[in-house]
Amino acid sequence: MTASLSASHRPFNFSAGPSAVPEEVLTQVAAEMLDWQGSGMSVMEMSHRGKEFGSIHEAALRNLRELLQIPPNFRILFMQGGGLGENAIVPMNLSRGGAVDVVVTGAWSRKSAGEARRYADVKIAADGANAAGRHESIPPAASWQIRPDASYVHLCSNETIDGLEFQHLPDLKALGSDAPLVVDCSSHILSRTVDWSKVGLAFAGAQKNVGPAGLTLVVVREDLLGHALPICPSAFNYQTVADNNSMFNTPPTFAIYVAGLVFEWIQRFQYAGKTGLAALEQRNIDKATLLYQTLDASSLFENRVAPEARSRMNIPFFLRDERLNDDFLAGARARGLLQLKGHKSVGGMRASIYNAMPLEGVQALVSYLKDFETQHG
Repeated sequence: MTASLSASHRPFNFSAGPSAVPEEVLTQVAAEMLDWQGSGMSVMEMSHRGKEFGSIHEAALRNLRELLQIPPNFRILFMQGGGLGENAIVPMNLSRGGAVDVVVTGAWSRKSAGEARRYADVKIAADGANAAGRHESIPPAASWQIRPDASYVHLCSNETIDGLEFQHLPDLKALGSDAPLVVDCSSHILSRTVDWSKVGLAFAGAQKNVGPAGLTLVVVREDLLGHALPICPSAFNYQTVADNNSMFNTPPTFAIYVAGLVFEWIQRFQYAGKTGLAALEQRNIDKATLLYQTLDASSLFENRVAPEARSRMNIPFFLRDERLNDDFLAGARARGLLQLKGHKSVGGMRASIYNAMPLEGVQALVSYLKDFETQHG
């Protein structure tokens, strides 16, 4: 690696996705690009059915199960199509053409509801939008209107655009529902532990916390397999994918390889006397706490999300004087703080501080926020 790409010189990438990959992983990918472990091939050149890629694939499955403590009655599927694709694939597999209830907490869950309407009778069980149409809080689970015949209940556990996160998944049984919970956890997968006793299916696009775009992780309880609608394409039928160990069609091999390296990086990661996922979760808490405290103490910047619903991963913020937006972004780029512009649908700014973002990156952003406020506040 050249000096210009060293950790001290690379900018801090706050992109919401595709997002930063741990530098240690990128270094290993570069070193193995032409010849993976003496095989004479790059991973992207390997047959997905060959023994070399088979070992990569099995290690990735094993390490992901270990990291997230996924119970044995759940299958891990490596699929394609991203979170948006799963918005169609899930109802084709689980709705049985019947009732699907969706909890809307932001742009992504609203989009999920719209896509599911192509295949099922969708009802909004709760909608957290305020009078201005903004999502700044999560409706209490006790207020959700879940139908007794719902095939499943869908929620997005971390809204990338709006910056809301479920700190705890709801217990649908405690709400009187036997429906399985479907969780879109694309933008906070592997940032915290998961209570699988409350989950029927979870899915996540890889391009936030796991690696390059192209891979989609699906973790599905075995009893939910085998119920796909007749119109469901074979490659998207969870039963077919599970029966073929995610090899029914050619999987996104290179993305799986990089994801596997990320899983190993997480297993090795140490912070605050902890190791692995617990260490990453603690660092994520510390990063988010630092940034939110800075925003809350500011008279120039603001975050509008209720404290109990704030995301650790995606932090939208706004300048109270929006005429300063362009100056703020230009100054950020000059300091090596990239991709801070907010989503076009909500405006403002957004700092996505996924697992690969070091604490030093958030400290650099906080320093810039304070300096900018001194100059313009």
